[in-house]
Amino acid sequence: MTPAKPKTKAKTYLSAGFKNKAPQGNTQVASLARALSKLGFCSRSEAEALVLQGAVSVNGKVCVEINRRVDLERDQLSVNGQSVAAEKKVYLMLNKPRGLITSAQDEKNRDTVFSCFTGATLPHIGPVGRLDKASEGLLLFTNDTQWAARLTDPASHLDKIYHVQIDSLATPALIAAMQAGVIMDDGTPLKAKRVTLLRSGEKNAWLEVVLDEGKNRHIRRLLEANQINTLRLMRVAIGGLLLGELAKGEWRELSAAEVASLKS
Repeated sequence: MTPAKPKTKAKTYLSAGFKNKAPQGNTQVASLARALSKLGFCSRSEAEALVLQGAVSVNGKVCVEINRRVDLERDQLSVNGQSVAAEKKVYLMLNKPRGLITSAQDEKNRDTVFSCFTGATLPHIGPVGRLDKASEGLLLFTNDTQWAARLTDPASHLDKIYHVQIDSLATPALIAAMQAGVIMDDGTPLKAKRVTLLRSGEKNAWLEVVLDEGKNRHIRRLLEANQINTLRLMRVAIGGLLLGELAKGEWRELSAAEVASLKS
């Protein structure tokens, strides 16, 4: 039986996300399964299945080795006899609502950010970085793995701006403590690059917090270390890219100028 080709129309190919790892060596050389994923044909797990089924050929010869190294610029790949060409690079921004998991799939069957792309015809895309379930705001997606790696590389020190509502008033001492930083019990250092007061109520306040690095639950843990709880956390900018008036759950493509501004 001839293995079936994964459907590519009216589907949003999903990815678990890009790791915080800078590109190394020749980024055009990859394992066969990874190459199909990077070309936007399907997910890596789907690619591995196709290779093992004997559906994939390299330069006209069937290959069943998922770790076979191929050159994306020189080698000709095909699936079920159909040539696989590189997909157009796609760069998207989403205003992530609260309550969604930043993942392609969730073992607890919770809703994920990919529900926002239902019905869209897109190549295999992944989130660039993460926002936790309770957080909202600007989240990027792309199929350009090199661009994503640059943005998530800790060495890039790309500023990310958050608006944070806390359950107490914001004293000068709190702001100073957040900027000075703390060492958590597990040895993780956490600090904010800059903290400013946006507005205050009778019992709570809104802060603008700027990070040039991003650790798991960074702002929430930093506030908890200062006996403060986070009520809302919204990412409003990455570098010079602003969330703007994009509605919750809505997404749009980045302009060429916006993509270039984050590359520089």
